[in-house]
Amino acid sequence: MRYLRLGATGLQVSAVTLGCMSWGDPARGGHPWVMSEDDAAPLVRAAVEAGVTLFDTANVYSGGSSEEITGRLLARYARREEVLIATKVHGRMHPGPLGAGLSRAAILHQVDASLRRLGVDHIDLYQIHRWDPATPIEETMEALHDVVRAGKVRYLGASSMWAWQFAKAQHVAERHGWTPFVSMQNHYNLLYREEEREMNPLCRDQGVGLLPWSPLARGRLTRDWDTSTARSETDAFGATLYRPEDADIVADVAAVAERRGVSRAQVALAWVMAQPGVTSPIVGVTRPEHLTDALAAVDLTLTPDELDVLGSGYRPHAVAGHV
Repeated sequence: MRYLRLGATGLQVSAVTLGCMSWGDPARGGHPWVMSEDDAAPLVRAAVEAGVTLFDTANVYSGGSSEEITGRLLARYARREEVLIATKVHGRMHPGPLGAGLSRAAILHQVDASLRRLGVDHIDLYQIHRWDPATPIEETMEALHDVVRAGKVRYLGASSMWAWQFAKAQHVAERHGWTPFVSMQNHYNLLYREEEREMNPLCRDQGVGLLPWSPLARGRLTRDWDTSTARSETDAFGATLYRPEDADIVADVAAVAERRGVSRAQVALAWVMAQPGVTSPIVGVTRPEHLTDALAAVDLTLTPDELDVLGSGYRPHAVAGHV
C-alpha cells in the first residue's frame, strides 16, 4: 500500500479508501443490493490486512446501519489508532429540524448519533454530504469548528458542490479563525470530468485533498456498456449520471486493459490516481476481486500514451452529482 498526505495536512491516508455504502440493512432504507454484516466482514478484514486505513461511510447509508456495521467490523479487525473513519452529515435521518441539514442544531445532534452508531469517541474525517442552502454557511462552519474543538472530530471535509460554494465556506472559516475543510469528496472519473474546470484546480491551489467518489462510474468502466448489474437495475440516481456516448471511453478502457493484461477496473482506477490533486479514490466493494483490483491499481503506472488514449475521448457533460 502507498500512503499520501491528505492535502496540506500531516495526516497520512492509504492510496485507496474503502467505501462502506455497500453494506447495511435494506429494512432500514438501504438499497436492495447492500450486503449483510457477515458478508462484509471478510472484505473489511482483507482491506485492513492489505493496509487500507481510510474507511468512508455516511449517516444516511442504509439508515445508519452502514455506520453500525463499519464500526463493529473495524473494532473487530483493527486497533482504533490503525484506521481512519470518515462519515458524513446532511441527509434526512428522521423527521423534524434535527433530522437533516447543516444547521448548528442538526450538526450537534447528528455527530453524536454517528459516534454512537460507530462505537467510537471521535470521527477522523467529518464531511458535509452536500451544501445546505437553507442554512447560513457561517452557522455551519462555526458548528463544525465546535465539534472539532470538543474532540469529537479530528478533520473536516466536504462533498460535491459548486466551486464557489466551497470557496465561500473556506473563506468564512479563515476569516473567523475556524477549522477549514481539508478534503473534497467529489464526483470524478473517466466518464465525468467536469470537476477539472473549477473544483479540482481550486483544491490543488488551496492544498485540499481530493477523495473522488464513484471512480469506476458506478461500475460502468469495468464492464461492457450494455451489461447490467443488480445495482444498476435499481440505481435511479446512477442512471442520470452517464450518457450513451460514454461507451466509447469504456471501450478505450477495455482496449488498454487487454493490452496490459490487467482488469478494466485497475486501468480506470490507475487513471484517477494519476490525476493531479487526487489523494485516495473511494472504492465500493461487494466481492473479493473488487478489492484485489483496487489494491493492484495502486501499483499500476499508465504510460503517457495510455493516459492520452483514455483521456482524449471525453466530451463535456452537464454538471451531475449535486444538482
